[in-house]
This record gives sequence, C-alpha cells and structure tokens, in this order.
Amino acid sequence: MHLTLLARLATATGLIAVSSVAMAAEVNVYSSRHYDSDDALYEEFTKETGITVNRIEGEADELIARLKAEGDNSPADVFITVDAGRMARAEEAGVLQPFKGDVIDHAVPSHLRHPDDLWFGVSQRARIIFYSKDRVENPPRTYEELADPKYEGQICIRSSSNVYNQSLMASIIEADGVDAARDWAKGIVANLARAPQGGDSDQLRGIVSGECDIAVANHYYFLRGFDSDVEGLSADIGSIGWVWPNQSGRGAHLNLTAAAMAKAAPHPEEAQALLDFLTGEFAQQHFATQNNEYPAVPGIGLDEDTARLGFFVPDTQTPTTAYSDNAKAAQEIFNEVNWQ
Repeated sequence: MHLTLLARLATATGLIAVSSVAMAAEVNVYSSRHYDSDDALYEEFTKETGITVNRIEGEADELIARLKAEGDNSPADVFITVDAGRMARAEEAGVLQPFKGDVIDHAVPSHLRHPDDLWFGVSQRARIIFYSKDRVENPPRTYEELADPKYEGQICIRSSSNVYNQSLMASIIEADGVDAARDWAKGIVANLARAPQGGDSDQLRGIVSGECDIAVANHYYFLRGFDSDVEGLSADIGSIGWVWPNQSGRGAHLNLTAAAMAKAAPHPEEAQALLDFLTGEFAQQHFATQNNEYPAVPGIGLDEDTARLGFFVPDTQTPTTAYSDNAKAAQEIFNEVNWQ
C-alpha cells in the first residue's frame, strides 16, 4: 500500500512537471538578422515578460521556403527580415498573418507598415551614394543621376540578386515608371567601373583602392569603418564623402528590417508581445546604437557615429506595397539589361 501511495505521488509529480513545461511561455523566431548584439535585445524581452525566445537564423529566402513547407505545422511565431523586399516575398508565399495593430500602429509611421498589418518596419537602413572626395568634384545628387553618361566607368554597386538593389529598383519603378527604370538600369550598367561583386563594404573599398569613384551602399557599412578596423576602409575612410540622394524630391530610399507574425503561429499572444516590444524604447534604442540603424519609431536618439551623417529627408512617398507590386518588373529589368 505504501508503494502504491508512492507511485501515485510520483505520477502526480510527473503530471505537474509536464504541465509546467507545457505552460512555459515561449516564442519562436525565424530571423535573417545575423547580429550577436541582438542577444541582448531578446534577453531584455525575456526579463520584462518572462517569455523565452527561441531563435532560428538563416537566409530570408531559405526561411520563407521553410515556412511554406512546414505549413500549418510550422513552429514559427515571428518572422524577421532585413529588407522589405524579402518580407514582400513572404507575403506572396502566404506565410504571414495580420498582427494586432494597436501598439504598433500608434508607434510606427504608416509608410513603414503594410496597409493590412501583415508586417512593419522595426529599423531603417539608408541606401546612399558615396564618392571619392579627391576624384569626384560634382557627385550625383539623385539615384537617377547615377545613370548619367558623365559617370561612365566610375560606379561600383552590388549585383542585381542583392535584395537591397531589388528594393531600390522597386522604388524607382514606383517613382519614375517602368520605362524610366529600364533606362536607369541600362545607364548604371554602362557606368560600371567593374562587374558587380561582393558586399556593400567591398563597394566602399573600391573607392579607397581607386577601382571606382562612386559607390552605392547602405549607410551603416560606412559607419562600421569608424566603429572598428575594417580592412581596406578604415585607414582611408576620411577620403570618402557621401550624398543623401533625392533630397529635393521623394527623399532617400530606406531598406527596412521588418517583423511579422507567422501564419501558423502556435503562440500568438507571445508573438504579439514580442512584436509590440520591438517598437518600444529599449528595442528602438538598441537598433540605433548596436548596428547604427535608424529607428522606425520617431523621437529615438541616434548614437554619435550615426549622427555624423547629418539630417536627411527620407522617402515617405513609396508605399510598402511597391516592393511586392514591382518585384517581378524589377527582376525582368535586371535580366533585360544584363545587370549581373
């Protein structure tokens, strides 16, 4: 009888343990951000809410394919990408669901949110023009001017497969139309100093080495040259100038780190809590100070290095739907003009 009682107690204890595990709050994140500094972001979220963050990192296209393959059985609650173009692909793949917009819609401006609350920007990355101060007296002042024949043989820019360029092309199609965007792409190809290669840091290194005079890159790749010793860049970073493009028109193009709730999210309340947290002061300040990004929420201060680039007019005219609406046309143009 004593053994029976012990068995019952053991069984009850086991049930309690299983129940505690089942009730443990957690949220599963699929993210294409590859920054160790984001560990502190998720640790703060857990500290504030008690919700454990389980993070799986990978390339955005791979994660989208995984979400699609997993379907209703996907463990993913939140999906994060480093560009609105990739989030548009997730939208097209049908792997997202609307978030609850009360907190987010209040914090994040409408031009940084999907009109149907499928995703929103959590930080911004400006794609701007850099140039050699010694060799370029009058750098281009707009994205469109990069295609001017007077810059023949001077430009370094990444390949057409790079999502930052795909998003830029989508915005140009939205602003200027397909025909003008095609002419622009032809002009860029004609003005290349070399075949597209490498990442954004490599375009900036091209200016330092003299291989090109003008480059297009995200702003924080340049700022990293001040924060740390970037080979081929930091030692001569003072020789590089920058231009905020289209300041008299639609403004500078901004890529977005974007977040969304996965369609099959098994923990929707915890997912919503994380999405709301990403618009709060701690998270927004984290993006601004840890990776020199621009916050998505107005009123958040910048760190000293980011502030060195000065004030600029951002593009608030291009709707978030442009990235999905113009994606096919953008790729067709790239292929047509042989932008490698």
